[in-house]
Amino acid sequence: MVGLHILIKRSRVPLYLQLMEELIKKIDNREFQVNEKLPSERELCDLYDMSRITVRQTLQELEREGYIYKAHGKGTFVASQSYHQNLINLYSFTEEMKSLGKRPVTKVLSFREIEIEERIATKMNLEPLDEVFQVVRLRIADNVPLMYETSYLPKKNFPKLTEQDLKERPMYDVFNEDYQIVVTKATERFSATNVRKEEAKQLQMEENQPAMLVKRYAYYNHNLIEYTVSVARGDKFDYTVELT
Repeated sequence: MVGLHILIKRSRVPLYLQLMEELIKKIDNREFQVNEKLPSERELCDLYDMSRITVRQTLQELEREGYIYKAHGKGTFVASQSYHQNLINLYSFTEEMKSLGKRPVTKVLSFREIEIEERIATKMNLEPLDEVFQVVRLRIADNVPLMYETSYLPKKNFPKLTEQDLKERPMYDVFNEDYQIVVTKATERFSATNVRKEEAKQLQMEENQPAMLVKRYAYYNHNLIEYTVSVARGDKFDYTVELT
């Protein structure tokens, strides 16, 4: 465990993401087998010398990513492999809402520059500890909050991006106008989830209410320029997929 502690001290990767990477490696390497019970929150706190809040956030993220599942009164277990279907649908939230006659507003809740850990780096074709912008936004239409989004944007693609840029203009407009980068393809993966405390607060929902989880991979030609995880209100937002 010494190597993990050294990484934590020297890295700007958030602690919960580092712990996620550590546990995912153990799952991938079969140190934890499918349906095997994981150590409890308290045991993980002691094992990795982390706070209960950090460990709990890690387990919530692992559950959302499909690596683990919880059995009421029994504990947390390693999940079997899940399968997904790719759905391609290129659109802008702002333009889509305008086309429906609604007034879109995007509120930037958080803007941070972080070093990316291996799990997300792999998703984005980046190297671990590469710098990315982590942007948390609330998408609103006609004063009703619809989506809580967390985006990861490679700093190498948007080196001078600022929080103010995203407060003043839609993100894709910033990409195009400031960097001559446009989204040419987007792949989205859909699954069910339950809203968490902060998401529920922003979305004006009750904690643990069901919602739609959308993972968006946006490309400029063959280069992935955006990875976004969105929690969408199921009672206010729906997706239509046209198959031809």
